[in-house]
Amino acid sequence: MATPIQEIPVQRIDGSESSLGDFDGSVLLVVNVASKCGLTPQYEQLEQIYKTYNDRGLEVLGFPANNFAGQEPGTNEEIQGFCQSTFGVDFPMFSKISVTGDDRHPLYDALIEANPDRVDNEGGQLRGLLEQNGLAPDNDTDIMWNFEKFLVGRDGQVIGRFAPDLTPDDPIVVKAIEDALG
Repeated sequence: MATPIQEIPVQRIDGSESSLGDFDGSVLLVVNVASKCGLTPQYEQLEQIYKTYNDRGLEVLGFPANNFAGQEPGTNEEIQGFCQSTFGVDFPMFSKISVTGDDRHPLYDALIEANPDRVDNEGGQLRGLLEQNGLAPDNDTDIMWNFEKFLVGRDGQVIGRFAPDLTPDDPIVVKAIEDALG
């Protein structure tokens, strides 16, 4: 039986209709991505994690968002071209959405509600930089920045949430993925 998160309609980057239910039975790493961010090199790590664990049931799902300092200004076609030509992205990408604010996509409403607490990068400087520049989220449950990650188990339940500067290949993230894959 599909969970409410799996039933939320989303659109693939090519415009076709979809939902997380299309990946039923898989472990999902849902990431809000951007092409012009200091964290953009994480695309390479996301693709490597996807290649490493896809045959065991992991899907990485990229959701472009232009919510943070205009770092994803392109069209869906431009984003897709950039991801494929620059990082060889082969994991599923979706149409650009909003992940914060009054127009936040229902998927992100549901992800945040299911797991409001993120695992922060203990030695990371991102939070301090955002606070210094007046860019920190209004509260700790909001998406902090580009490349925040949600881990969804095979049963459609959100089982993890990781700060943007906790890279996809960080041991904390990898262990959570491996535990979810069983």
